[in-house]
Amino acid sequence: MRLTPDFDVAAVTRRWEEIGAQQYGVGALVHGLLDVVVDSHFAAVEALDDCVEDIEDELFDGTPRQASFQRRTFQMRRDLVALRRVALPMREVVNSIQHHRHEVGTVPELDPLYADLYDHVLRVSEWTESLRDMVTTIFETNLSLQDARLNTIMKKLTGWAAIIAVPTAITGFYGQNVPYPGFGHVAGFLASTSLIFVLMVVIYVMFKRRDWL
Repeated sequence: MRLTPDFDVAAVTRRWEEIGAQQYGVGALVHGLLDVVVDSHFAAVEALDDCVEDIEDELFDGTPRQASFQRRTFQMRRDLVALRRVALPMREVVNSIQHHRHEVGTVPELDPLYADLYDHVLRVSEWTESLRDMVTTIFETNLSLQDARLNTIMKKLTGWAAIIAVPTAITGFYGQNVPYPGFGHVAGFLASTSLIFVLMVVIYVMFKRRDWL
C-alpha cells in the first residue's frame, strides 16, 4: 500500500488516539491507518454510486447525448476498475494481519475493531463489484434503447414511404400515353384523385393503429 503526499496523516493520528494510542501499541496504529484508508474507499464508492444514479436518470429521462453519455460510462468503468484494484487486495491485507495477530497473541481488545474493519473492506469490495455490474447493464441498456429508437424510425419511414407510393403508383398509371377509363374527362381526374385520397387515408389509419406512425 503506497501513501500519496496528500494523505491525511492527521486522520490516522486521531483514529489512533480514539482507540487508545500507545495503550495497545503498534496494532492500534496499524488499525488507525487501515481504517482511514478503507474510509477513503467508502467515500470513493459512494461518490461513484451517485454518479451511476445520475447516469441512470439521464438514460431514462430522455434521449441522452450519445457521445458524452458513452464517454461518461467508459470513464465510470475505468474509475471502478481503478478502485477495484486497490479495494480487493485490502481483504487479503486485513485478513493476513488478523491471522498474524492471533498467532503472536496480541491484545484481544483490538479483535472487534479488526473484525469491523474487515467487514467494511468486504462491503466496499461487494459494492464496487455491484457498481461494475450496474455500469455494464447501463451500457447494454443504452445500446438496446438505441436499437429500439432505430427500429421506430425505420417503421415510420416505411409507413410514410408506403403512403407516398400510393399517389406515385396511381398517377404513374394514369400518365400512360394510352387511353384509359376517364381519359380526357374531368370525371377521370376526380376519380383518380379520390382514389389517391381514400387509399392514403386507409393506409395511414392502418399504420397508425399498428403504432407505425
